[in-house]
Amino acid sequence: MRKKCLQMVHELARKDERVFFVGSDLGFGTLKEMQDEFPDRFIMEGISEQNTVGLAAGLALEGKIPYVNTIATFIVRRAFEQVAMDACLHDLPLRLIGNGGGLVYAPLGSTHLAVEDIALMRALPNMTIVCPADAEEMERFMETTLDWPHPIYIRLAKGYDPIVTDPSHGFEIGKAYSYGEGSDALLVTTGVGLRFCKDAVELLKQDGVNASILYMPTVKPLDEESLCEAASKVKVVVSVEEHTIIGGLGSAVAETLMEAGQGGVKFKRIGVPDIFPDHYGTQHKIMERYGIWPDGIAGRVKELLG
Repeated sequence: MRKKCLQMVHELARKDERVFFVGSDLGFGTLKEMQDEFPDRFIMEGISEQNTVGLAAGLALEGKIPYVNTIATFIVRRAFEQVAMDACLHDLPLRLIGNGGGLVYAPLGSTHLAVEDIALMRALPNMTIVCPADAEEMERFMETTLDWPHPIYIRLAKGYDPIVTDPSHGFEIGKAYSYGEGSDALLVTTGVGLRFCKDAVELLKQDGVNASILYMPTVKPLDEESLCEAASKVKVVVSVEEHTIIGGLGSAVAETLMEAGQGGVKFKRIGVPDIFPDHYGTQHKIMERYGIWPDGIAGRVKELLG
């Protein structure tokens, strides 16, 4: 997914001379092909993320489309003021590519765990949030970024994630995609959560539970119409995200359903609890620990169904 995302920046630069790449202390050789072909549109800053975002905002004010890439926590924590005041306040077309969304950097501890990034970016006016599930979807999504007039936070997963999306869906910013027609439960997820929800649906099927998935790669703006329609057909709704349960997708789902008068449906959020994860392990081990895993998801659905 990461490789495809950066390759697409290079491809977009070939199509549109407004495209710039701005990196912050990335690995040696990152996008070397683009650097060689478009040296005037390739900028590698040092460990100065606030300056990186400010520089990109300046480029956008001059009519450019900058794609900024660094570790996700450095965008949403260290450069939060610049993202808010330089990018969002002026509603500029910055594309903020966050490496390692969620628990990807688990062995590095809480300094590198981007488990509140969606919540922080959701709070900013004009911000768009997109969390692709795999490399093929990333390619489809990146094609849509040239003409989107607002800032975008692009949440990157670990990379080499299995292909789980349906190419026939295409990609439209702000649109949700349905997988299955289950009448008992609805799993609402984003990003790599789609993979684990698909596996959970198969586990539930073995127990006679019919579940469907509403996959929402765009967390903001949320496809509220599709969510309300899908939720009206089931007994329980469970949100699944590699993110804190506070302020992320689950919160957006709950807010939408309550305001639409659908608060009567049984609902549960699955994600990281309100803690700084302190258990050492891999990304998947910590996800499993907090129930962001097929058997944990299936178990929670069955609890709600009684």
